Amino acid sequence: MVLAVPTEHKAYENRVALTPEVVKELCGKGFQVSVEAGAGEKSYLADRLYTEAGASIVHDAAQLYASADVILKVNAPEPAEISCMKRGAVLISFMYASTSPDVVKACSDAGVSAFSVDAIPRISRAQKMDALSSQSNLAGYKTVILAANALGKIFPLLMTAAGTVKPARVVIMGAGVAGLQAIATAKRLGAIVEVSDIRPETKEQVESLGAKFIEVKGDDSIKTEGGYVKDVSSDFLKKQQELIAKHVSAADIVITTALIPGKKAPMLISSDMVKSMRAGSVIVDMAVEQGGNCELSELNKTVVKEGVSIIGESNLPSLLPLNASQLYARNISTFLLHLADSNAFRWELDEEITRGSLITHEGKIVHPSIAS
Repeated sequence: MVLAVPTEHKAYENRVALTPEVVKELCGKGFQVSVEAGAGEKSYLADRLYTEAGASIVHDAAQLYASADVILKVNAPEPAEISCMKRGAVLISFMYASTSPDVVKACSDAGVSAFSVDAIPRISRAQKMDALSSQSNLAGYKTVILAANALGKIFPLLMTAAGTVKPARVVIMGAGVAGLQAIATAKRLGAIVEVSDIRPETKEQVESLGAKFIEVKGDDSIKTEGGYVKDVSSDFLKKQQELIAKHVSAADIVITTALIPGKKAPMLISSDMVKSMRAGSVIVDMAVEQGGNCELSELNKTVVKEGVSIIGESNLPSLLPLNASQLYARNISTFLLHLADSNAFRWELDEEITRGSLITHEGKIVHPSIAS
């Protein structure tokens, strides 16, 4: 079975689907691996390292797609790239199928079987395949580092002969994987950390990391699925905003992480809330690619509004490309070995992980979230 790793062409993307270390392991299990020339350069992984690991370097992307049994990517290929794949080939990447109808249609038209790693069920036996978590973990860390760099003061309490410097106050909205890593990182740097999450079950995790939980009384409108909030009422969001507004106004840094799969990100920080913050404060909007949690954030820009720096990086894991690629490669290789050996895919269509992540099969749209 020939595995192919193309170069990622999405803007602001520095990751690669497989690292040389993982390529070596897959070659040892009988797979053949082809890597597009330069695919790993932005992750500091030279072509030479791939050839030493047993891969072949291919300079023609169209040839790479046409000759592969399996395409492994971080981001889904463009429809034009998918059209180069041979019928019956397999694609494994992030797809976000419910919001990428053109990619799904291209896979269907090309007779391709496509697996979306963001749709892998979040169950215990799939933890090693959970690319969403591995990448969010890194994003949570990087978010705090970006905020610390933009903030004109230090994080920890500092007592000196010249006087006492008060610790920075950090408010984090959302205690998922990214939020929890942000909490841990901000605490390690010495900040006072407060956290808001509409899921009451996160309170214990937040407090175990030494942060204060800002508790908003829930209601029946909150729906969760796979650890994410699937839906919430506008009334609840208004209640949440009113409670956290005073915490935001006193904060040096606000980090927002709230996402609703398949929908626009909820707006949590209004322009009025930004106005209430001290000059020099920082907001990092981790949901900016899905519309943003802050009313004033701008995609892939850092802007200063009302004296507040608002950071809108859309691809935070890509700012740590070496680590992000290492973890993603391990996720995707574990997933691949669950689905196939070097000779063929097992196609256990009723198996939970396969069923949950398979978007198209031999050209037919099969995932229940989008199948008509």
